[in-house]
Amino acid sequence: MSEPLRVLNSGQPAAVNGGGGTITLVEASTFCLSDQLGDIHSGTSQGLFYRDARVISRWELRLDGQAAEQLTVLTPEAFKARFIMRKQPRQGIADSTVLVVRKRMIGQGLKEAIIVQNLGHEDTAMTVTLFADADFADLFAVKEGRKHLGSAEAQSVDGELHLIDHNDPGRGLTISASGDPVMLPGTVTWQVVVPAHGQWKTEILAQPVVAHRRVQMAFGDDEDSPISRLKAWRATATDLTATDSRLTQVLQRTESDLGALRIDGRGDGSPAYVAAGAPWFMTLFGRDSLLTSWMALPLDSALAVGTLRQLAKLQGTKVEPITEEEPGRIMHEMRHGPAGGQVLGGEVYYGSIDATPLFVMLLAECWRWGADESVIRELLPAADAALAWIDEYGDADGDGFIEYRRKTDRGLTNQGWKDSYDAINDASGHLAEPSIALSEVQGYAYAARLARAELAEHFGDHETAVRLRGQADDLKSRFDEAFWVAKNGWYAIALDGHKNQVDALTSNAAQCLWTGIVADERAAELIDKLADASMDSGFGLRTLAATMGAYNPMSYHNGSVWPHDTAIAVAGLQRYRHIPGASELAERLTTGLLDAAAEFGGRLPELFCGFGRGEFRSPIPYPTSCSPQAWASAAPLLLVRSFLGLTPCVPNRRLIVTPRLPRRWGKLALTDMRLGPATVTLHAEGSEIHVHGLPDDWQLVTE
Repeated sequence: MSEPLRVLNSGQPAAVNGGGGTITLVEASTFCLSDQLGDIHSGTSQGLFYRDARVISRWELRLDGQAAEQLTVLTPEAFKARFIMRKQPRQGIADSTVLVVRKRMIGQGLKEAIIVQNLGHEDTAMTVTLFADADFADLFAVKEGRKHLGSAEAQSVDGELHLIDHNDPGRGLTISASGDPVMLPGTVTWQVVVPAHGQWKTEILAQPVVAHRRVQMAFGDDEDSPISRLKAWRATATDLTATDSRLTQVLQRTESDLGALRIDGRGDGSPAYVAAGAPWFMTLFGRDSLLTSWMALPLDSALAVGTLRQLAKLQGTKVEPITEEEPGRIMHEMRHGPAGGQVLGGEVYYGSIDATPLFVMLLAECWRWGADESVIRELLPAADAALAWIDEYGDADGDGFIEYRRKTDRGLTNQGWKDSYDAINDASGHLAEPSIALSEVQGYAYAARLARAELAEHFGDHETAVRLRGQADDLKSRFDEAFWVAKNGWYAIALDGHKNQVDALTSNAAQCLWTGIVADERAAELIDKLADASMDSGFGLRTLAATMGAYNPMSYHNGSVWPHDTAIAVAGLQRYRHIPGASELAERLTTGLLDAAAEFGGRLPELFCGFGRGEFRSPIPYPTSCSPQAWASAAPLLLVRSFLGLTPCVPNRRLIVTPRLPRRWGKLALTDMRLGPATVTLHAEGSEIHVHGLPDDWQLVTE
């Protein structure tokens, strides 16, 4: 019996459980969740996932029937880990003399070495058993905590263990191992004698099977291996370092995580793009991938070009209510799992109000950063189709604002970045009724028109440039009139279906600063409200002010702190740094966010709770937060760019760098940053800047 149709992303993600802290590994479309021993436990949200299906649901190591004792876990890269343990001591013996190391790497499958080292003076005998199973559950079922009834048929053939999906015989997993183990359904067992001061080792491969064919794993030195891919990417990416060791640690983790979150065609010529994040969003997401690519431009501008090309391939061409596809619309989410069609109505779902204008914004930004002009020309029709969608479908009632209302009960209720069901509410905490016009999305539409106008001017279409700039100016004026809450001094988060202001104070207003839709005469008052302790948690900007009716610091969108959101706010504040208080707030938010990153081991999570710094000295984790998560990982890059005042325009041979770096950062270096045909190096400290490698015919603007 087939599973009933589900509402997309209904409910909050299930907590990743199974005992102890969760270790997350990620490499392109593969990710693994385990406990700190490396074990994956049945009945939890743990597992090895490949292309949105759980291909390992149990993976437990036992030595003489017992779990090992944890010593530590090392994760030098996002795609590999070493679990260091010891065998349980024998009865009556205080300390163990047997060290156990599991070396795990993922990448279109899993490779694991188990090393047992005998530190004692006598040979030791033991039974090493790996319990293995797969349920081939769809990612959505695991994410939502639904009970999965799937199971695998286990067969031992020619020294390999084959796990075959009962519901789809073409899907499976093949397990092979060195050391002549006994392969039985559900177990791989070795009888081992480890000599005194010696060691025993086995290597295990877990290889997914799709459409009756084994997935080609790459764990050697070839160019498709995770290590080789990361090395190749690092060779072309900008190297960012700072005197501040805290900032350098965060930037190094950013580079590693974004490298692991890259997905490419693995030889089929498809451009690389960035997945949204582990564990639940290892796929192309319109909004997330676009914003991450924007933030990552100083590190690797090619990632943005690949993301644009991939999204253009999937751009809407027809009206389909179930998937919410419409001509010109940029998709929200792509899935490949067993139930992807049931959950989404198809593998691609389009229910996003903001991805379409963000697409146009990023295209112009790629042009400024030196993307090949032929690529820009190639994508111009997609940008024009996107603008046409904004006018015809995004603004369905013709009032000049983009708004959303889901087309069926299977779609997302809220279709901006705050997409939980209760995210859009007024100052009293009452939910807004659709159709909903979000404030920051009007800013995206404003910036998209200006972006396309700039491209039109460059390519000689003066008439289009004038028309779009006129539309943008008109939108800015009408936005201020409709969204400004005069009695409170901030912009409403939205207009509801009755065109009434949804008047809560939120971080959405700060994103309006980023796009420039905020009138200068409003900016000072707005910045003053954002600087209030009700918004500034001390570790970043809250999504909702603590004085609002729906405030809950432990909620997903109603008082939590999202690092990418704070970074965009900082970029907006720096855009308005001529307004008193803007730069001071930008530096305070940045300091708080980097302090939070240090508490999370140098890796910013998707979000964390919005408790004030006066309540708790450390940021409080949010239970189901993704980590690594793409736009959280990229957020430090936007902070760096914002404080550098870094604005290139390669086609016009101009580089603007107006640094105002926090004193705590000390010296900041961006080495071998690619700007079209040029490769430059920046050295900044405070307001001083030195640029090396800039072509002689370029203009450098530093004031």
